[in-house]
Amino acid sequence: MFLAPRHEEILQIAKDQGRVTVDGLAARFHVTPQTIRKDLNDLCDQRLLTRIHGGALLPSGIENMEYEARRELKAEEKSAIGRAAAELIPDKASLFINIGTTTEAVSDALLDHRDLMVITNNINVANRMRVYPAFEVIIASGVVRGSDGGIVGEAAVDFIRQFKVDYAVIGVSAIDEEGALFDFDYREVKVAQAIIANARHVILVSDSSKFDRSAPVRIGHVSQMDTFITDRCPSAAFRAVCEEADVRLVEACR
Repeated sequence: MFLAPRHEEILQIAKDQGRVTVDGLAARFHVTPQTIRKDLNDLCDQRLLTRIHGGALLPSGIENMEYEARRELKAEEKSAIGRAAAELIPDKASLFINIGTTTEAVSDALLDHRDLMVITNNINVANRMRVYPAFEVIIASGVVRGSDGGIVGEAAVDFIRQFKVDYAVIGVSAIDEEGALFDFDYREVKVAQAIIANARHVILVSDSSKFDRSAPVRIGHVSQMDTFITDRCPSAAFRAVCEEADVRLVEACR
């Protein structure tokens, strides 16, 4: 299917963020809201988006396919990262696990542990771990994001702030060479920041593809992490940042 360049970019933004708004797109592309409304109507006519008041969102089927595709991307690397992270977490620990396919790989690797308290804003993690009697699974309250089962928003932030845990396992959408960490959804970022602030040892897990991506919302800096686990680190500059900040860098596939 042929799409005009602006339509392609609008669709990609919707895939990344779950929805788009008329005002936001008009500002981004420096066009009138009327032009954006026509763009959205065209995309909805092709059943690529679903119109809502003030914008559009992905049909749930497309969102689910996107999420499943992300799960398959670098699946072996994510499994290796998950195993490396699980090795750092002892039995009888308390931990946060946030949103992401790599953090889900960590939850898979933790299934042979005992007596864990797991607090998560990821419905997929909660569903996977709740059936194991050795775990106490606590799920955050808030808005459930249809694209991936993530729970976001101020209610989730307030919920997370009730706890102080031994470990946190967090993922990100993009990393730059200076050590900055980014995501697409500001609501998710607020939750991630609360998780970082309320854990004694923070483990960042991310595959190397995140060094090639960009995202608009800043979570923080790698210097706020205690350990960074990836399949491989392609950036010498980023290695230097980790070393200077005394962040342990683990390359699970080397």
